[in-house]
Amino acid sequence: MNTWVKVARYNLVRPANYLVLLWILPLSFAVGAVTVGRRPPHVASGYLISFFLYFAVLGMQAIGQSLPFGLTLGASRRSFYFGTALLGMALALVSGLVLTALQAIERATGGWGLSIHFFRVPYLLNGPWYATWLTSAVVLFALFAYGMWYGILWSRWGLLGTLAFIAVQALVVVAAVVVVAVEHWHVRSADGGPYAGLTALGVTGVIAALTVLLLAGGHATIRRATV
Repeated sequence: MNTWVKVARYNLVRPANYLVLLWILPLSFAVGAVTVGRRPPHVASGYLISFFLYFAVLGMQAIGQSLPFGLTLGASRRSFYFGTALLGMALALVSGLVLTALQAIERATGGWGLSIHFFRVPYLLNGPWYATWLTSAVVLFALFAYGMWYGILWSRWGLLGTLAFIAVQALVVVAAVVVVAVEHWHVRSADGGPYAGLTALGVTGVIAALTVLLLAGGHATIRRATV
């Protein structure tokens, strides 16, 4: 565990990537306030997607840019992988807490005085503070782990391998959509969510389980990664 902490600190040698560029959210908020805040329904939560997707970019960069030098410093692939994942988890927890606080302020001020729903995402991030924190943290960490796997795949198999991985995922998604359409599983849940029988916390649990699979897949891949 001590080695994991050292790896996490090593990744912070470029703090701007994790602590500055990550918070492009205020800029997105300003754009949302100007372009959406003056007309109904005043829902600007779509701008949050840039913040969440950046976590996947962070995970990919952490492996792709830092792995070679990290190994030359004596860290094992396993230690580097889980140390980087530890950093991603810490960032996700802190960022989720910040999003929760901003959501609370948004509620208290009536949508920043403009009736804007920026931090309240329908169904997923629109419940009690603890649910918002848990869901946002889990989703952020899942994206970080997903990005890490892409960084490893790039190091191991290059462009062709990465494109093949994307193609396989696309086929899986298409197959899942076809099954859902054929079996008529697209029934909405009682609280208006798109997943029958699942609350927002239920979806969070599913994402958490998928994150474990992502971490396992990434760990299996990094053991064979070339640097």
